[in-house]
Amino acid sequence: MNAPEKLTIPSVQDRVSPEEWQTRVDLAACYRLVADFGWSDLIFTHITARVPGTEDQFLINPYGMMFDEITASSLVKIDLQGNKVEESPFPVNPAGFTIHSAIHAHRHDAQCVLHVHSVNGVAVSAQKEGLLPISQQSIFVLSSLAYHDYEGVALRDDEKPRLVNDLGARNYLMLRNHGLLTLGKTIADAFVNMYVFEAACMIQVRAQAGGGELIRIPSSILDTAQSQAKTVTKSQGGMLAWPGLLRRLDRKDSTYRN
Repeated sequence: MNAPEKLTIPSVQDRVSPEEWQTRVDLAACYRLVADFGWSDLIFTHITARVPGTEDQFLINPYGMMFDEITASSLVKIDLQGNKVEESPFPVNPAGFTIHSAIHAHRHDAQCVLHVHSVNGVAVSAQKEGLLPISQQSIFVLSSLAYHDYEGVALRDDEKPRLVNDLGARNYLMLRNHGLLTLGKTIADAFVNMYVFEAACMIQVRAQAGGGELIRIPSSILDTAQSQAKTVTKSQGGMLAWPGLLRRLDRKDSTYRN
């Protein structure tokens, strides 16, 4: 049996701006955290982040690398068509970038777009009623949730207008029969939004499995979810939890920073 190939990834830190390097480190951390929390689907989802100072350049995972292998230097810089902006030895998956390119082109407030095929998320996305207001986690999602019907694997450009129209100005998107997607003004926001989204789906699946009647949260409480979220996070959003999440990663493996 052949020994497994060892990845050798030269640093690009001296070739990019300090702002881009910080974005690369945070995005690599986000990939590692998605793997750590068990939301990755081998190599078949994406997290993208806008390159600071640009409107049409984004960082994406090198296609074929597992999420727990990704480093700041291995991320590939591409444009809205999925073409490489700078030379990289790694391939990208332009077909799988359809969703991200559509959102990045229309939501200039979003630095990060995070998409997963988590088991609980897909399970709830297959339910006609979608996410139910039955948990504290669900109220934060429902306050900014949109749905997009399944049209097959996202390969066609003609799906993009329908996707962005369904999303609108919301930060959570349930892709029917497919998975979950979050947006964030920061990478930290997108990750913490996904943590809450996936938790709400997991709670729903487990609550339904119990077979008892579910208690729905009144709409009057749902209407105050956004203000409650600002109070709980001290108006810092995902950045309140982000330093602790990075410390968690660093205790296990800090190579994402390379």
